[in-house]
Amino acid sequence: MQSLLDILQKSTEFLAAKGVENPRLNTELLVGHALGLKRMQLYMQFERLLPETDLEKIRPLIRRRSKHEPIQYITGETEFDGLTLKVDPRVLIPRPETELLVERLAERLADSPPSRILDLGTGSGALALGLAGRFSGAAVVGVDFSEDALVVARGNAELNPDEGGRVTWLRSDWFSAVEPGLQFDLIVSNPPYLTETEWAETQLEVQGFEPKSALTAADDGRADLKRIIAAAPPWLAPGGTLALETGIAQHAALLRAVAEAGLIDGESMADLTGRPRFIFARARR
Repeated sequence: MQSLLDILQKSTEFLAAKGVENPRLNTELLVGHALGLKRMQLYMQFERLLPETDLEKIRPLIRRRSKHEPIQYITGETEFDGLTLKVDPRVLIPRPETELLVERLAERLADSPPSRILDLGTGSGALALGLAGRFSGAAVVGVDFSEDALVVARGNAELNPDEGGRVTWLRSDWFSAVEPGLQFDLIVSNPPYLTETEWAETQLEVQGFEPKSALTAADDGRADLKRIIAAAPPWLAPGGTLALETGIAQHAALLRAVAEAGLIDGESMADLTGRPRFIFARARR
């Protein structure tokens, strides 16, 4: 039998040869997942001898990662703003930038927390559930055009009942199926915003596995963002906030769209790398 350390070293070398970034970390996460151990527990069991039954659990996971399948799809879960979420190829894997959007909104709206929130294009439900966790008094509506995505989101609501119990899920093409006359203190969206060129330059993990329809948009990636901005005003309560995650070369055009829609206080905000990533605006009171 081979030791746990031997398997970690051989798997790391295998993933490195396949061009996988951070091969040791990936190996530890996958081996830990297969054996039901945390990374620190692995370090304490390097001399443990692994029977064939354990190797049969590990090998297919390492093989899948060697083909650049995202580790989150392999393990079936990811962490987002303190929540554990299930993810699979029906939905995008939530990004750190989206988690940062939740943090920024929690800071901006701390003195006037929203009582009603709309998440457009909810995908896995990450934004809806994250915001439900940050604003414990809020009722949240999460919409997506994809019924497959909503199946994942509903499952995540069940996995996180404290947050999920305050979220209503709705199949809708942006605002189309939202109850007429309903208004929200916060409308948030992380819509498709990559151009075809940007998508073609993404990692193999993205191109080969994540849903392209949730990533790319027409008009240099701005089509869905501009559609949301133009349609948002009637759905915003007086003084309500519109918050969008965007591409990094779109803000001049999007801020013009904000002004044309009659929204005020249009603002561009950078992500942690200093690139323009978020647009905020408000409805008039």
